[in-house]
Amino acid sequence: MGFFDALNHLFNFLLPALGLAAIAAALSKGLWRRELAGVRWLALFQAAAVMNLVALVLGLLIQGRDGRMATYGLMLLACTAGLWWRGFGPGRRG
Repeated sequence: MGFFDALNHLFNFLLPALGLAAIAAALSKGLWRRELAGVRWLALFQAAAVMNLVALVLGLLIQGRDGRMATYGLMLLACTAGLWWRGFGPGRRG
């Protein structure tokens, strides 16, 4: 495997986590417009992306394969927790 193949694999591994974080942050800002008026979209995205990436790596380590439905379910729960923490929880102040 060459450098660009490895880079392509890494990009495709990270894309679901980053895509879900971007979509979830945008939907959260749209659905809770008043409540999240003081929270930047980028802050929501960062919190969700970090949690998603942790869940994605954990799923890979535990199950030994990428792309399992349990990993994506864990990623959904982690994304929700990250958005709640940054948008409504203790991370809102920081």
